[in-house]
Amino acid sequence: MNAAIKLFMVIVIGVEISFIQSVPLNLCILAVSCCYLLIKRVSIKSLLYLIIYPIIPATGLLVSQLFYGIQGPIIGWVLFTRLFAYVWLGATFTMTTNIKDLAFTLEQNFRLPSKFAYGVLTAFNLVPRIITEVQTIRHASLMRGVTMQLWSPKLYFKAILAAINWSSDLSQAMISHGFVEDAPRTHVEKTTIRWSDFAIFAFWLILVQVPIFVF
Repeated sequence: MNAAIKLFMVIVIGVEISFIQSVPLNLCILAVSCCYLLIKRVSIKSLLYLIIYPIIPATGLLVSQLFYGIQGPIIGWVLFTRLFAYVWLGATFTMTTNIKDLAFTLEQNFRLPSKFAYGVLTAFNLVPRIITEVQTIRHASLMRGVTMQLWSPKLYFKAILAAINWSSDLSQAMISHGFVEDAPRTHVEKTTIRWSDFAIFAFWLILVQVPIFVF
């Protein structure tokens, strides 16, 4: 499925469940998302994280509604299941979609400016290098007898300075490879939107309406 169409589908479904107070609908979305991730062979470890991370805020919403809510416990269960539905619905996109495919389709099919598309792609590709840079700064500080915690402003100030240097290098690299801003471009990898993408989009959007009328 086209990456941009998939993203739009996830956003539309997410907005819809925000206005519908239905526990069965949230559970159906959660179950379908789980099956989809299993079909895509997402690791069990990642699926466990999708259960563990939201459990604390979801439980907080449930408990606050049970003890202090004025609309009864049903709203607490709606918010509890809705949070998990959000997380798992978002995972169907983030864990199964390549950011490069999204950037390319937004540029080629939705007229997103090339400088923005490649800028976003560069930022995502720099994430592992930023993590490594932060670790290097912390280790260098330990060698000088200074401990930098993850919340230390100096740590991130130094990381920002390193990122500024990288931005200059990246700009020169793009120019040396023939990137000209606002100039027409050719593409080695061309992305297209097929009729099947719209068919899948319509199918899932209609399927979401079933639990609303059934339950």
